Amino acid sequence: MKFAYKFSNLLGAFYRHGNLCFSKDGNSVISPVGNRISVFDLKNNRSETLPASTTKNISCLGISPDGSLAILIDEDGAAILVSLVTRAVLHHHHFHSPVHSVSFSPDGRKFVITKENVALMYHAPGRNREFNAFALDKSYYGPFDETTCIDWTDDSKCFAVGSKDMTTWIFGAERWANLIYYSLGGHKDIIVGCFFENDSLDMYTVSQEGTLCVWESDTALEGLRKGPKYSERKKMEEKKKREEGESNEDDDVEDIVGEDGETRGDVIKGSADTPKQVEGIKNVRYSQRSKHYFNKAGDFNKLTAAAFHKKTHILVTGFASGAFHLHELPEFDLIHSLSISDQRISTIAMNPTGDWIGFGCSGLGQLLVWEWQSESYVFKQQGHFNNMNSLAYSPDGQYLVTGGDDGKVKVWNTNSGLCFVTFTEHSSGVTNVAFTSSGFVVVSASLDGTVRAFDLHRYRNFRTMTSPRPAQFSSLAVDSSGELVCAGSQDSFEIFLWSMQTGRLLEVLSGHEGPVSNLCFSPVQSVLASVSWDKTVRLWDMLDSWQTKETLRLTSDGLAVTYRPDGQELAVASLDGEITFWTPQTGGQTGSIAGRHDLQMGRKETEKITAKQSFTSLCYSADGESILAGGQSKFVCIYNIKEHVLMKKFEISCNLSLDAMEEFLDRRKMTEFGSLSLVDEGTGDGDGVELSLPGVKRGDMSSRRFIPEIRVSSLCFSPTGRSWAAASTEGLLIYSLDASLVFDPYDLDMDVTPASIRKQMKTKEWASAILLSFRLNEMPLIREVLEAVPYDQITVVCSSLPDVYVDKLLNFVASTLEKSNHLQFYLSWAQCLLTLHGQKLKNRSGAVLPTVQQLLKSIQRHSDDLSKLCDWNIYNIRYAAALSKQRGMKRTAAESLSDEDEEEEESGVR
Repeated sequence: MKFAYKFSNLLGAFYRHGNLCFSKDGNSVISPVGNRISVFDLKNNRSETLPASTTKNISCLGISPDGSLAILIDEDGAAILVSLVTRAVLHHHHFHSPVHSVSFSPDGRKFVITKENVALMYHAPGRNREFNAFALDKSYYGPFDETTCIDWTDDSKCFAVGSKDMTTWIFGAERWANLIYYSLGGHKDIIVGCFFENDSLDMYTVSQEGTLCVWESDTALEGLRKGPKYSERKKMEEKKKREEGESNEDDDVEDIVGEDGETRGDVIKGSADTPKQVEGIKNVRYSQRSKHYFNKAGDFNKLTAAAFHKKTHILVTGFASGAFHLHELPEFDLIHSLSISDQRISTIAMNPTGDWIGFGCSGLGQLLVWEWQSESYVFKQQGHFNNMNSLAYSPDGQYLVTGGDDGKVKVWNTNSGLCFVTFTEHSSGVTNVAFTSSGFVVVSASLDGTVRAFDLHRYRNFRTMTSPRPAQFSSLAVDSSGELVCAGSQDSFEIFLWSMQTGRLLEVLSGHEGPVSNLCFSPVQSVLASVSWDKTVRLWDMLDSWQTKETLRLTSDGLAVTYRPDGQELAVASLDGEITFWTPQTGGQTGSIAGRHDLQMGRKETEKITAKQSFTSLCYSADGESILAGGQSKFVCIYNIKEHVLMKKFEISCNLSLDAMEEFLDRRKMTEFGSLSLVDEGTGDGDGVELSLPGVKRGDMSSRRFIPEIRVSSLCFSPTGRSWAAASTEGLLIYSLDASLVFDPYDLDMDVTPASIRKQMKTKEWASAILLSFRLNEMPLIREVLEAVPYDQITVVCSSLPDVYVDKLLNFVASTLEKSNHLQFYLSWAQCLLTLHGQKLKNRSGAVLPTVQQLLKSIQRHSDDLSKLCDWNIYNIRYAAALSKQRGMKRTAAESLSDEDEEEEESGVR
C-alpha cells in the first residue's frame, strides 16, 4: 500500500488551449489543461483534474446536455469518450485530421465535429452498450476552407457551421425538403461565431474583423417539412429527365460507399446554386436584417472569441487586446465594455442561466469567471507564466508554495487545489522556496539577488535579504527553528547566511570551488549540508563559528542533497546518475543506487545524441524508508533505501506535445535537409500573428519552433505521508494514497469476513469487531464499526487495543477526521488513543510522526472552518442587535413625539 500512490490532482494549470464548457447546473466550469481536463467547482471553491488523458494537447471538448459524457479531441484528431460520473474512458476514436470544434445537439441524440472543410454528424453514445460508440450518420460539405464553429437550433432540427472562407452554412440535421443547405455571406474575414436565435431559424454571425450580421429567416422552425426520401426523389427526377430526354446530372445527396462496399452514411454537398425546390413546399430564405461593427472608425482590434446566450439575448465578444464587450441583441445595445488582461482572449463560455461568463487566455494560462450583473469576479486563477522551479509543503501539509521563472511565489491550498495568494516582489526567476517551521512564513530565493520572507497572516513581504555584492541565488535552506536562512550563489560559489529576526547578514561561507547547487539543514541539529559542482558535499556547523565540520567526496558533480526526517542519513544525487547515502556523524558512505538506467530520459527532436541521465531532485518519504528521485525526464522513481532497489516508476505525463517525451527519435521525421521539426509550418496559429511575407517567423526570433521540454524540477513529500507533489512542465502534480481503491488486508484468515464482523457488533463485542475490521482492512467497514461504538464505550475500547492496532486506528481516525462531519466523535477517539497510549507512541515517534501531522492537519482545517463560521455568526448577531436597538430608539423617539403632540393639543383645547 505504501507505493499505491495514484494521480490525484493537477495544480498550477487552469487553462491552456481549447474551449471552455459549463456543467449542466452551471456551478462548475470544465477547462482543458494540456492533455487533461480540470473541473472547477465554483460553488464550493474546489478543483479536480480527471485522470483520463489524451496523447497530445486537447484542442476542443464537448459536454453532453445531461452532463454525464465528455468528448476530448487532441491536436491530431484523436478523441476519447469520458464519463464525467465514473471518470473512466469509455471509447477511443481517431478522426485522422485536426478537429476544430465539437458540439452535442440539445436533445443529446447527435453530435457534430468539424474538420478541414467538412462537418461530420455522429450518433451520440447512449445508455445502450455498443461496439462502436461513434457511428457516422451524415457528412456535410459546403465550405471551401476550414470550418471554425458550430451552433444548433433549440429543437436539434438544424445546425450552422462557420468557416474561414467568410461564409456560414446552415444544414438540416434531418431530411428536410425545404432546407438542405443554405449559405450566408456578408463578412470580410474569418467567421468566429454563428448563433441561432432562441426557438428560431434567425441567425447572428460574428467575424474576426469585428462585424456582426443579423439574419432573418422567412420560415419558423415549425415550418420545416419532411419531403420525399432522397431515393424516391432521385427516381422521380430520373423519370422526369427520361421523359424530357435530358441527361443525368449530379445530385445534391448521394451515399458514401467504403472500399468494402459498406455504406458509411450520407453526404450532403453544398454548392453555389440554390437547392432544388420540392413541388408544393417553399424553400427557406434568409435576408440580412442589419449589420453592426464592434470597432470604432480608425481602430482595428481583432475579434478572437464570441459566445451567445439565447434566453437572455446576451452576446459576449472577446478581442486580441484582452478587452471584451457585452451586447444585447438584436438591438446591439452595449451593456459592458471591460478589459481583463493585455493578452488575447482565446475562448468564452456562458453558463446555462446566463449569469456567469467564463474567459480563457492561453497566453497567460488564465481562467476567469465573471458575473456580469453584479460586475464581480466569481473565479480568477492563473498559474505560473513560465516554468515552475521549486515547491515546498507547509509543516501541517495543508499548503503548498511554488516559485517560477516568472518571478512569482504562489501559495496553494491542497484541499481546494486553488491559489489563494501570489507574491510578485521578485524581479527575476524564483529558484527555490521554503516554509519555516511555524508554517506562517514563506522564504524564497531568486536570480534577482534577493531572498525574501513573506507573512501568510498579513500577506506581505516583511523581510528582504541581500548580499554585499550582487549574486544570483540558486539554492535556499531554512533551519528547523526558523531563525537562520542561507542561500547559495551560482556565480560566486559562496553561501550567504542571514538572521530571520533582524535580516542582517551573519556570515559568508566560502570553500566550494564550483556553483552551489543545493542546500539542506539537518532536522535535528544546527548543521547545514551543501552540495556543489566541485564534486564535494560540505557539512557546516552553525554552532561552532560556521566552520566546515565534514567534507564528503563524490565521484561526479553534485546536484541535490537532502536529509532523512530523523537527521541520521544524508542522500546526495550526482551528475553520473548515482544516489549515494552517507552518515553525517561519521562521514562514511552507507550505500548507493545507480539510477541512470531507471530515469529513461527522452531525446529532443533536434538532438542527435542522448543526454546524460541524472537526478536533479531528491526527497525522503515521511517515514524515511524510501526516497523519491526525479530529473529531466517524464519518470519519477521511488526507491527502497534499505534494499537499494527500484520499487515503482511514475510516468507523470504521456503528452506527446511536449519535447523529450520519447527515448528514440522517429526516423520518419529525418530528411536530407534535416529534422522536420526545424521546418516552418503554416502561416501562424490563429493568435493574431500573420506571416504575410516569405521568411518571416513568429515568436522567438532565435528559434524557428519552440516546444516545452518535459522535466521534473522539484519533488516534495507531504509531512503526513499521504501524498507527494512534483513541479513539472505540466504543472504541479499531486499523487496521493486512495485507500478506497486498494485492498490491503492484514493478518487475514478464513474467519475474517464482513458477516463475522457484523456478528461481533450485534453482540456488542466492540474491541473484537474493530480488530477484525482492521484485519480485513476495508475502509467503509472500519468506519461502520467505529461509528457503531457507543460514545461512553470509547475509553474502554481504546484501553483494550493491542499496540499494533493503536497505530492503525490512529491513522484511520486522522485520515477520516479530515472529511467527516462527526467532529466530536472522532476527536474523542483521538484524545483517548493519545492519552492512554501516548508514552508508547512517543517511543516510536519516527513511525507515528506522519500520522500525528495528518491529525494536526485535519484538526487545523476544522478549526479554521469553525472559526470562520463563529465569526460570521458573531457579526450577524451584533448586526441584528444593533438593528433592533436602532429600531427601538426610533420607536421611542416616535412615541415621545406623539406624546408631545397630544400635550400640545390638550393645551390648545384648554
